[in-house]
Amino acid sequence: MKRRTFVAATTSLIVAPWINRASAQQPVTINVMAYTGLFQDRYTAAVVEPFMRANPGIRVNYSPLPNSAAMIGQLRAQRAAPQVDVVILDVTVAKVGTDEGIFSRLDATAIPEINELYPNARFPNVGGVAVTFDNLVMIYNTDAVKPPPTSLLDMATAAMRGRVAIPGLPDIQGMSLVMILDKLNGGPGVEGRFAKGIEAMAPIAPNVQTWEPRPDVYAPIINGQAAIGIGWNARAQVNADTSNGKLAALIPKEGTVFQINVINQVQGAPQAQAAQRFISYALSAPAQKAFTESMFYAPTNAKAEIAPSAIDRTAVKFLDRVVPVDWIAVAGVRDQIMDQWRRRVIPLSR
Repeated sequence: MKRRTFVAATTSLIVAPWINRASAQQPVTINVMAYTGLFQDRYTAAVVEPFMRANPGIRVNYSPLPNSAAMIGQLRAQRAAPQVDVVILDVTVAKVGTDEGIFSRLDATAIPEINELYPNARFPNVGGVAVTFDNLVMIYNTDAVKPPPTSLLDMATAAMRGRVAIPGLPDIQGMSLVMILDKLNGGPGVEGRFAKGIEAMAPIAPNVQTWEPRPDVYAPIINGQAAIGIGWNARAQVNADTSNGKLAALIPKEGTVFQINVINQVQGAPQAQAAQRFISYALSAPAQKAFTESMFYAPTNAKAEIAPSAIDRTAVKFLDRVVPVDWIAVAGVRDQIMDQWRRRVIPLSR
């Protein structure tokens, strides 16, 4: 994705005849599974509710789960009788779901907004397409950490002993940290199973208070239970605002990586046509604009015109510091990286 001035687009959302007939009788209900918490609140207001106003014949039931692993687990349990129509989750898990036949391949003929997406929003072996871009940031308590940190290695200082919160593997926040450290230390990347990144966790791991921060990594840093850690930019920006600056976020000098959320249609979805209608809206320029300006995810639709005050709080302003990652290749070696993490990183924090 190149930094550019986003070009405005007008998207006419015409309700299909079959939906008009449905609205005259009984609304169709689709089940959309996505993240809980801040994502649910902001996505509902920015995307779901406007969609329902534009499509009175369709109701959206938002089904929240905490992470992608929980989502794929529930979808596997429903494989014989799917109860969910649309799912938003991480691209690596979307690849797994596509391989297992859980997700169908989206078609630009039925969903023309796919043609408006950035090239890196589409993946040859994933049924869905990217609906948001996010990026890893360092987060810290502004009262407890002075001066502000600049490097990931600030989490390894003696002053941070027992004060670091990192969502560890299999969470992809931990995975992202390992990949950045691997690049920093000259590792070969996915071919070497990010071994240099695993090694580079050695000075940080003893300072980690928790690898499973609850309810998320932002709350313990805001309340002072922890002082520093890593998180996702979108949630960090919102928490920085709602905490009155108690939490702050920055891209460390070592760089960042993009995290990609993919919107998928479930194979055998109970309401396939209405599901496609929702996906079409979620990918449209107006919906992408609304959600970026609400929660600071970078848009995937190249025609979305985003207010400068919002786009400047995404990684679009720092593209030269983004470490390239082939998430699909990473998914292929995930279990091997997890094994190294369990054996070589977790024991250092005990």
